[in-house]
Amino acid sequence: MAIIGYARVSTAEQDPQLQHDALEAAGSIRVFTDHGASGSNTERPQLAACLDHLRPGDVLAVWKLDRLGRNTQHVLTIVDDLHERDIAFRSLTEGLSTEGAMGRAMLTIMAAFAQLERDVIRERTMAGLAAAAANGRLGGRRPKFDTTHAAKAREYRDKGMSAPEIAKLLDMSRATVYRLLSESAATSR
Repeated sequence: MAIIGYARVSTAEQDPQLQHDALEAAGSIRVFTDHGASGSNTERPQLAACLDHLRPGDVLAVWKLDRLGRNTQHVLTIVDDLHERDIAFRSLTEGLSTEGAMGRAMLTIMAAFAQLERDVIRERTMAGLAAAAANGRLGGRRPKFDTTHAAKAREYRDKGMSAPEIAKLLDMSRATVYRLLSESAATSR
């Protein structure tokens, strides 16, 4: 029996060392790690390699259940596949193990709560965006150039200047000049 670990961080900037330390302390002889992989993404190369590496009698260990995935169906599919292959599963933080019937039942409940958390976060985000839009605020970066810049660009164009010349004077790209001029032409109709 070998304990094989799987770690995942959502962004390339995050450090999986905490997960590695916990997995090694739990007896993992090897740890597969996905960097920059969302838990909701079912295509994770190191997870696939880890699952391929596992043999009957082995144990797949993760630091926390949400490292395996936040989608309940996906997590349970993986765990069911492991069970059919006679491979156990452990989640260290939650203290879950599929080596018994109670552990499998608790895993199902924990995966459902992970899915619920993800859905609630999404609902809150959507509600916040809708409230902001209702108050006239849109998401994203504020425009760098406003109607004053558009008026100045029109004035220079009317004096016979080309878009590259206007761009240089106003310290903006040619594409921005063209966009400002086309937007101001559309609003003046």
